[in-house]
Amino acid sequence: MSVHAPLRAAGRVPEPVPARIAPLANLPLFHKIAGRRAVVAGSSEGAVWKAELLAAAGADVLVFAGNAPEAFAPLTAYPPPGSVSVFAREWTAADLQGALLAVGAPANRSEADRFVAAAHAAGALVNIIDQTDLCDVQFGTIVNRSPVVIAISTDGAVPMLGQSIRARIESMLPLTLSSWARAAKTLRPMLKQRVHSFRARRLFWERFVERAWSNVGRAPNGADLETLFADRPGPRKGRVTLVGAGPGDPELLTLKAVRALQQATVILYDDLVGPEVLELARREARRIAVGKAGRGRSCKQSDINAEMVALALAGETVVRLKGGDPLVFGRATEELDACRAAGIEVSIVPGISAAQGAAAALGFSLSERREARRIQFVTGHGADGKLPSDIDWRAIADAAATTIIYMPRATLAEFAALAIAAGLAVDTPAIAIACATLPQQAQVTGTIASIASLAEILPPHAPVTVIVGRVARPRDRVGPLLELTGIAQ
Repeated sequence: MSVHAPLRAAGRVPEPVPARIAPLANLPLFHKIAGRRAVVAGSSEGAVWKAELLAAAGADVLVFAGNAPEAFAPLTAYPPPGSVSVFAREWTAADLQGALLAVGAPANRSEADRFVAAAHAAGALVNIIDQTDLCDVQFGTIVNRSPVVIAISTDGAVPMLGQSIRARIESMLPLTLSSWARAAKTLRPMLKQRVHSFRARRLFWERFVERAWSNVGRAPNGADLETLFADRPGPRKGRVTLVGAGPGDPELLTLKAVRALQQATVILYDDLVGPEVLELARREARRIAVGKAGRGRSCKQSDINAEMVALALAGETVVRLKGGDPLVFGRATEELDACRAAGIEVSIVPGISAAQGAAAALGFSLSERREARRIQFVTGHGADGKLPSDIDWRAIADAAATTIIYMPRATLAEFAALAIAAGLAVDTPAIAIACATLPQQAQVTGTIASIASLAEILPPHAPVTVIVGRVARPRDRVGPLLELTGIAQ
């Protein structure tokens, strides 16, 4: 107040300063408890889990299990890093002396109050299972990639929410991350001896982290470390990854696809990639639309290639994000050739194809032992926008095949007529599905003879996939779907 008093005296009241940090329900701390005493009183499932967690962190855990010591048998059968000593009796106040932490699973409130008082008298912090108002400390939901450890707290309000957050984080963090973190611990003293400049050490760790994320499928080895020490800061090398975004539902992305998006500095994405998928990319990444929309507006493939190469040569980590699988009618070969010709490192992350997404959304298999002996993928238009002239119509007419037609909207009637002329039965089942796997998904069912006219009522400009064959016969569907028409003729 004394600082502001002269201003108030002069009639000038300072503007309120915004808080530097929002209020915290709890203070997250990471404790070194190896070799310290911890007490667990009770034999509930929660007590067993807390004892195991404490021992995993190296604590010497004394368990007073009453008349149910067998509940802790898994901990004694597979000893954790710390120790677990189980006593078949109730706890006493003397048992709490010297304890850093006391965990209780009391039968009632009065027992809980007695345990808290005794623990506080012994100088121990207290955790009472399922009674957050009595807790000095709480156990968060943990993601364990030790020495990388992430704790999640909801202040005891919604533990299931914490668990769901953990599941999402765990899906992003490879198990091998722990190996890279352990390697970093051993490297620190070596780095201080060999690299004296603070800036050079920082650049070393930047290279280390980049190498770790680029090799998440394996643990580090001696060659990695020698390469890191041998490297000298120079122009950043860019690279390109072709990533399949799947048919639309962001939850159908592979873990590898999400990791690529979070490493990218620039993302070149198609029209079929929705905003929900792009939300999974890291916030700082530049997003450049390079849509190819069939007969509508499109970026030229040559321009996409040139942009991709230029960005990579400038040192960017480029993700070329494509709907479905980039290897299925995704012009991947042209982009791969452009990168390789420019000497750029390029890799591929496959995705769930439109055909797979459509079949899963509709609830049937693309192959059936008695109905479909093979699956064939056909494009509905060539580079000139017309139906390709070199389609093998005898293969299309095979009654034992499932045919999936990509990008067929403008040529579907011609395709159907030529398939029938080649011998495909006019009553062969067919389904046209728009926006497969998305909330706005819609489909029409009919036959090869009727599907072109039926598909006209699907939402305009929506991506459509057509499945032809016995597997597309009418049947009960999986999940709530918008069926625009049930006509089959």
